[in-house]
Amino acid sequence: MSAVARRAGVSAESIYKGFGTKAALAKAVFDFVIAGDDEPVPVAERPEAQAIRDEPDVRRKIQLYVDGLLVRQTRSARVQLLIRDGRHSDATLRATWQALLDERLTGMTMLGRHLLDSGGLRAGITLTEVADVLWTYISIELYELLVLHRGWSPERYRDHLAIAITTAICPPSV
Repeated sequence: MSAVARRAGVSAESIYKGFGTKAALAKAVFDFVIAGDDEPVPVAERPEAQAIRDEPDVRRKIQLYVDGLLVRQTRSARVQLLIRDGRHSDATLRATWQALLDERLTGMTMLGRHLLDSGGLRAGITLTEVADVLWTYISIELYELLVLHRGWSPERYRDHLAIAITTAICPPSV
Protein backbone atom coordinates (compact mmCIF):
# COMPACT_ATOMS: atom_id res chain seq x y z
CA MET A 1 0.00 0.00 0.00
CA SER A 2 2.87 2.36 0.73
CA ALA A 3 4.32 1.74 -2.75
CA VAL A 4 0.94 2.57 -4.29
CA ALA A 5 0.72 5.72 -2.19
CA ARG A 6 4.25 6.80 -3.21
CA ARG A 7 3.46 6.26 -6.87
CA ALA A 8 0.17 8.17 -6.55
CA GLY A 9 1.89 10.99 -4.68
CA VAL A 10 -0.30 10.63 -1.60
CA SER A 11 0.15 9.27 1.88
CA ALA A 12 -0.40 5.61 2.71
CA GLU A 13 -2.95 6.82 5.24
CA SER A 14 -4.95 8.34 2.36
CA ILE A 15 -4.97 5.03 0.53
CA TYR A 16 -6.11 3.18 3.67
CA LYS A 17 -8.80 5.78 4.36
CA GLY A 18 -10.03 5.62 0.77
CA PHE A 19 -9.99 1.85 0.32
CA GLY A 20 -9.40 0.19 3.68
CA THR A 21 -7.56 -2.92 2.47
CA LYS A 22 -5.27 -4.06 -0.28
CA ALA A 23 -8.09 -6.25 -1.56
CA ALA A 24 -10.54 -3.34 -1.71
CA LEU A 25 -7.98 -1.27 -3.61
CA ALA A 26 -7.30 -4.14 -6.03
CA LYS A 27 -11.04 -4.63 -6.65
CA ALA A 28 -11.53 -0.90 -7.25
CA VAL A 29 -8.65 -0.89 -9.75
CA PHE A 30 -10.08 -3.99 -11.44
CA ASP A 31 -13.54 -2.41 -11.71
CA PHE A 32 -11.99 0.71 -13.23
CA VAL A 33 -9.85 -1.10 -15.82
CA ILE A 34 -12.56 -3.59 -16.80
CA ALA A 35 -14.98 -0.74 -17.52
CA GLY A 36 -12.36 1.63 -18.91
CA ASP A 37 -13.66 4.55 -16.85
CA ASP A 38 -15.09 5.36 -13.46
CA GLU A 39 -18.69 5.85 -14.58
CA PRO A 40 -21.13 3.98 -12.32
CA VAL A 41 -22.55 2.00 -15.26
CA PRO A 42 -22.16 -1.81 -15.23
CA VAL A 43 -20.52 -3.37 -18.30
CA ALA A 44 -23.82 -5.18 -19.04
CA GLU A 45 -25.59 -1.82 -19.38
CA ARG A 46 -23.08 -0.15 -21.70
CA PRO A 47 -23.61 0.49 -25.44
CA GLU A 48 -21.38 -2.47 -26.40
CA ALA A 49 -23.68 -4.84 -24.50
CA GLN A 50 -26.73 -3.27 -26.11
CA ALA A 51 -25.19 -3.81 -29.55
CA ILE A 52 -24.86 -7.52 -28.72
CA ARG A 53 -28.48 -7.68 -27.61
CA ASP A 54 -29.60 -5.87 -30.78
CA GLU A 55 -27.63 -8.13 -33.15
CA PRO A 56 -29.92 -10.83 -34.61
CA ASP A 57 -27.21 -13.36 -35.59
CA VAL A 58 -25.85 -15.47 -32.70
CA ARG A 59 -22.43 -15.95 -34.34
CA ARG A 60 -22.10 -12.20 -34.80
CA LYS A 61 -23.19 -11.71 -31.16
CA ILE A 62 -20.29 -13.95 -30.09
CA GLN A 63 -17.86 -12.01 -32.30
CA LEU A 64 -19.04 -8.68 -30.87
CA TYR A 65 -18.66 -10.00 -27.34
CA VAL A 66 -15.14 -11.28 -28.02
CA ASP A 67 -14.16 -7.97 -29.65
CA GLY A 68 -15.09 -6.15 -26.44
CA LEU A 69 -13.55 -8.86 -24.28
CA LEU A 70 -10.18 -8.35 -25.93
CA VAL A 71 -10.24 -4.66 -25.00
CA ARG A 72 -11.26 -5.45 -21.41
CA GLN A 73 -8.68 -8.23 -20.99
CA THR A 74 -5.90 -6.11 -22.42
CA ARG A 75 -6.70 -3.40 -19.86
CA SER A 76 -7.30 -5.74 -16.91
CA ALA A 77 -4.88 -8.65 -17.34
CA ARG A 78 -2.18 -7.45 -15.00
CA VAL A 79 -4.64 -6.53 -12.26
CA GLN A 80 -6.43 -9.88 -12.54
CA LEU A 81 -3.13 -11.74 -12.41
CA LEU A 82 -2.00 -9.70 -9.40
CA ILE A 83 -5.20 -10.59 -7.55
CA ARG A 84 -5.09 -14.24 -8.64
CA ASP A 85 -1.45 -14.72 -7.68
CA GLY A 86 -1.71 -12.61 -4.52
CA ARG A 87 -4.46 -14.84 -3.15
CA HIS A 88 -1.80 -17.35 -2.08
CA SER A 89 -0.35 -14.97 0.49
CA ASP A 90 -3.27 -12.68 1.33
CA ALA A 91 -6.62 -14.07 2.47
CA THR A 92 -8.44 -10.88 1.49
CA LEU A 93 -7.16 -11.25 -2.07
CA ARG A 94 -8.36 -14.86 -2.00
CA ALA A 95 -11.87 -13.60 -1.34
CA THR A 96 -11.50 -10.93 -4.03
CA TRP A 97 -10.34 -13.52 -6.57
CA GLN A 98 -13.32 -15.73 -5.73
CA ALA A 99 -15.60 -12.71 -6.15
CA LEU A 100 -14.12 -12.08 -9.61
CA LEU A 101 -14.70 -15.72 -10.57
CA ASP A 102 -18.28 -15.55 -9.29
CA GLU A 103 -18.93 -12.27 -11.13
CA ARG A 104 -17.54 -13.77 -14.34
CA LEU A 105 -19.83 -16.79 -14.01
CA THR A 106 -22.82 -14.55 -13.34
CA GLY A 107 -22.02 -12.47 -16.41
CA MET A 108 -21.52 -15.54 -18.59
CA THR A 109 -24.77 -17.03 -17.34
CA MET A 110 -26.55 -13.82 -18.34
CA LEU A 111 -24.85 -13.83 -21.76
CA GLY A 112 -25.54 -17.56 -22.14
CA ARG A 113 -29.22 -17.07 -21.38
CA HIS A 114 -29.35 -14.28 -23.96
CA LEU A 115 -27.64 -16.46 -26.59
CA LEU A 116 -30.00 -19.36 -25.87
CA ASP A 117 -33.03 -17.08 -26.07
CA SER A 118 -31.74 -15.66 -29.36
CA GLY A 119 -31.67 -19.10 -30.98
CA GLY A 120 -29.00 -20.52 -33.20
CA LEU A 121 -27.11 -22.57 -30.61
CA ARG A 122 -26.49 -26.30 -30.79
CA ALA A 123 -29.60 -28.43 -30.22
CA GLY A 124 -29.82 -29.73 -26.67
CA ILE A 125 -27.17 -27.43 -25.21
CA THR A 126 -28.06 -26.27 -21.71
CA LEU A 127 -27.62 -22.91 -20.07
CA THR A 128 -25.12 -24.47 -17.66
CA GLU A 129 -22.99 -25.77 -20.53
CA VAL A 130 -23.10 -22.47 -22.42
CA ALA A 131 -22.18 -20.52 -19.27
CA ASP A 132 -19.37 -22.97 -18.42
CA VAL A 133 -17.93 -22.80 -21.95
CA LEU A 134 -18.03 -19.00 -21.94
CA TRP A 135 -16.67 -18.78 -18.37
CA THR A 136 -13.76 -21.05 -19.26
CA TYR A 137 -12.83 -19.55 -22.62
CA ILE A 138 -12.81 -15.98 -21.36
CA SER A 139 -10.61 -16.78 -18.36
CA ILE A 140 -7.59 -14.57 -17.85
CA GLU A 141 -5.53 -17.76 -17.70
CA LEU A 142 -6.12 -18.42 -21.41
CA TYR A 143 -5.16 -14.83 -22.25
CA GLU A 144 -2.07 -15.17 -20.04
CA LEU A 145 -0.98 -18.42 -21.68
CA LEU A 146 -1.54 -17.46 -25.30
CA VAL A 147 -0.84 -13.71 -25.37
CA LEU A 148 1.55 -13.10 -22.50
CA HIS A 149 3.50 -16.38 -22.55
CA ARG A 150 3.23 -17.70 -26.11
CA GLY A 151 3.37 -14.30 -27.75
CA TRP A 152 0.14 -14.46 -29.74
CA SER A 153 -0.99 -11.11 -31.01
CA PRO A 154 -4.16 -9.84 -29.39
CA GLU A 155 -5.88 -10.12 -32.77
CA ARG A 156 -4.87 -13.76 -33.20
CA TYR A 157 -6.14 -14.48 -29.68
CA ARG A 158 -9.44 -12.68 -30.38
CA ASP A 159 -9.98 -14.59 -33.62
CA HIS A 160 -9.13 -17.92 -31.99
CA LEU A 161 -11.51 -17.23 -29.12
CA ALA A 162 -14.40 -16.33 -31.41
CA ILE A 163 -13.91 -19.51 -33.44
CA ALA A 164 -13.47 -21.72 -30.35
CA ILE A 165 -16.59 -20.39 -28.60
CA THR A 166 -18.69 -20.51 -31.77
CA THR A 167 -17.55 -24.06 -32.50
CA ALA A 168 -18.27 -25.16 -28.93
CA ILE A 169 -21.83 -23.84 -28.65
CA CYS A 170 -23.18 -23.40 -32.18
CA PRO A 171 -24.14 -26.08 -34.71
CA PRO A 172 -21.67 -26.63 -37.56
CA SER A 173 -22.01 -24.15 -40.42
CA VAL A 174 -23.47 -25.53 -43.59
